[in-house]
Amino acid sequence: MTDKNEITIEIMDTTLRDGEQTVGVAFNTTEKLSIAQLLLKNVGVDRLEIASARVSDGEYEAVQKITEWAKENNYLQKIEILGFIDGKTSLNWIQKAGGKVVNLLCKGSENHLKHQLRKSADEHISDIKKAITYAKSLDLSVNLYFEDWSNGMLYSSDYVFTLADALQNEAIERIMLPDTLGILNPTQTFDFCSQMTEKYPNTHFDFHAHNDYDLATANVFMAMKAGIRGIHATVNGLGERAGNVSLASVVGILNDQLKLANRINESKLVKISNLVESFSGMRVPDNKPIIGENVFTQTCGVHADGDQKHNLYYNNLSPERFGRIRQYALGKTSGKANILKNLKELGLELDKESIKKLTTRVIELGDKKESVTKEDLPFIIADILDNKQIEKTIIIKHFNLSLANGLKPIANIMVEIDKKSYEESSVGDGQYDAFMKALWKIYDQLGKIHPILIDYYVSIPPGGKTDALVETIISWHYKNKNLKTRGLSSDQTKSAIRATEKMLNLIEIM
Repeated sequence: MTDKNEITIEIMDTTLRDGEQTVGVAFNTTEKLSIAQLLLKNVGVDRLEIASARVSDGEYEAVQKITEWAKENNYLQKIEILGFIDGKTSLNWIQKAGGKVVNLLCKGSENHLKHQLRKSADEHISDIKKAITYAKSLDLSVNLYFEDWSNGMLYSSDYVFTLADALQNEAIERIMLPDTLGILNPTQTFDFCSQMTEKYPNTHFDFHAHNDYDLATANVFMAMKAGIRGIHATVNGLGERAGNVSLASVVGILNDQLKLANRINESKLVKISNLVESFSGMRVPDNKPIIGENVFTQTCGVHADGDQKHNLYYNNLSPERFGRIRQYALGKTSGKANILKNLKELGLELDKESIKKLTTRVIELGDKKESVTKEDLPFIIADILDNKQIEKTIIIKHFNLSLANGLKPIANIMVEIDKKSYEESSVGDGQYDAFMKALWKIYDQLGKIHPILIDYYVSIPPGGKTDALVETIISWHYKNKNLKTRGLSSDQTKSAIRATEKMLNLIEIM
């Protein structure tokens, strides 16, 4: 076999096909095209599986748009579409939609063969060969999925080898080995993948991992140790049931653990993660490796102190690699070092006694389960110290929000800016949207630049209490900086307005 140091691992992203099987996730045509463009042009994936044949008219339109763009930009051979052993139907659909590569789904376990197709191995092999021949007549390249391969290796390995033996000399580019139900552990993955790569050394194998036991990343690691040359992944780990292996995690272990060459631009992983999060509506967990909000955030004061003295709590996953920065959380476990780190970023200096008071207040808020953002610090300082560090020059004096069934919400607001009052009104798609449109009318009249809202997160405590405090954290982009402000109220919209008022005052001093 080829020396592993000479191998460049292929990454196939299947967010637009397998990832879209996540419950509640459906990308429209524009979204699919945007994701495809970013993955190919910026992230640098080798291949992109974008759809299943015959799913819907909308899917056909999306495939056409992507293949048209890909053809114009020399990416067409990187675009792949799932097809089925259904005579000519899937292959005609793919060819008509502009596709050039089909990923044919055949049965990789005897259980699926007998109980779903109800055919013999010889019959299935004959059908596959006919599909390959027809695909080649349409000038389509062919890869083969051995669906349910993991169960096939566990319970009917003779059938798997019969299938592979019969097809190894066919006109196929790759054989793709899915752990369809996410059942494998790392030991099994290494054993089964090794059997395939050793028995068929001239065949290019891909591994396709699902995460039902939270072992997908570990299984990918072992698959590559066994000589697998291609890995399938999805952005943010989207996929059926517990999802697929995350693209970011695959890149992390390739670069740091296995030192295997690949073409992925890791600095773009957070950007594609944010885009897919926005389009899918599936929020990335804060503790998701590499791309999660908290991954490069130290919470413990001891850790912040160690970083300040000699970077004692750093590892090879530096945030700068992924377009991120290291942060220090504020809460009940915060120490003076966390406070100092955040004050430095804000350009604020306090004496020792003031820092002590500030630390005490932050810990008190943490004990009450209230989160504290870096941008909250000036307001906390203004609240607890006589020498206020931030002057509140913008005050949202009054607002009236109207919501009626069948009518768009209306907002009437009065805002005081430098002690002068301004009134405006607007309609919107929601109460907060109407409020913001009225606010920006005032800003436009004054020629003031307004920031861009990039994330809006509402936290409602469980328990069914309608009077419970709602926390709204809004992320903004202003003058090449990102900031995050927090509002707290028993009313969701009011909490968002309080967060907005904080933001307006913060940008006045930036």
